[in-house]
Amino acid sequence: MPDILVLYYSQGGAVRGMAQLVARGIESVTGATARVRTVPRVSATCEASEAAIPDSGAPYVTLQDLEQCAALALGSPTRFGNMAAPLKYFLETTSGLWMQGALIGKPAAMFTSSASMHGGNEATLLSMMIPLLHHGMLIVGLPYSEPELGTTTSGGTPYGASHVAGTMDDKPISEAERKLCLALGRRLAETALKLHS
Repeated sequence: MPDILVLYYSQGGAVRGMAQLVARGIESVTGATARVRTVPRVSATCEASEAAIPDSGAPYVTLQDLEQCAALALGSPTRFGNMAAPLKYFLETTSGLWMQGALIGKPAAMFTSSASMHGGNEATLLSMMIPLLHHGMLIVGLPYSEPELGTTTSGGTPYGASHVAGTMDDKPISEAERKLCLALGRRLAETALKLHS
């Protein structure tokens, strides 16, 4: 089976940590492998640009990574209840894949991190679903059979995994949030395997 793409943007590191957990959840399923990728920052300064290869962390995503994946886990920090501009910018370059129908029928899941408990986590997860639904992808969430959804006092939603990082981005991923990230990765991988066979 092709790799499952874990694509994220992270500024303070919380979403990167979630991406690593989602990837671990994916790889806990026999036959599934994760390919972790990120996107470069965008700048309001026309002359500013990122290096072709990041100094550290995951490599930058290509359209080929997206086209060839068996499934997609998409992660972004919350920006006023919406995904971050760098991730949205990349998704806006995928119209060629849309015209080919390259993502139709592939499962997708979302994860996010916000500064506060009511910082727009669910709205951000929903905002990430919209372009994926246009691509014909199948949305995978977290069912309430995951006990942490009913007990968490931090992040966690049926729309996808979430984390409350604090206004200084200094709160570690809680145990409930960690388990939900792993569960999301597992569920996405299991769904991809079923659809692939």
